[in-house]
Amino acid sequence: MKKIVVSLLLAIAAIAGTQKSEAVELTFSYGGYTAMDACGYYKDNWHSVNTAWGAVSATVYVPVAKNMMIGPSYTISSASTKGGSNASHLLYNTVLLNGKYQYFSNSTVKLYAHVGLGVEITHFSPKFADSYNKAYFGWQVSPIGATVDLNDTFGLFGEVGFGCQGLVQVGFKFNL
Repeated sequence: MKKIVVSLLLAIAAIAGTQKSEAVELTFSYGGYTAMDACGYYKDNWHSVNTAWGAVSATVYVPVAKNMMIGPSYTISSASTKGGSNASHLLYNTVLLNGKYQYFSNSTVKLYAHVGLGVEITHFSPKFADSYNKAYFGWQVSPIGATVDLNDTFGLFGEVGFGCQGLVQVGFKFNL
């Protein structure tokens, strides 16, 4: 897994070296109501799973063409089952390859769409059994995103969509 991530980062860095018009973006966000909350698919037939607290994500975007960026992201979330002393836990880890297309820009705001595809790995920790992992298809589709740059290096953003990163995401970004 480490070799894959390092190879992906090196490939992105090589692409970044050929693009001088836009900056590489590093984003951090919080998203509420994820696909893991909404879809029983991610719960391996576990019953009485509480809604997760949301998801925290970090993404690196590299410009590859005019108004187009790609990059990897990592998202983490967790949930537990209702059940008092028998409560069990789920830990969600998601790695996506994301694409972002900016479709509108003025002096104040930039509007974009974001799509991510990858893998979601759930770590199941039953109270009275051995822990185990299961891999699922990970995804995020956010047709509406807006970013406001507060200066040359820092900005705020928000997205509306659905997937492993949440129904609504808000966060901040750094232009490197």
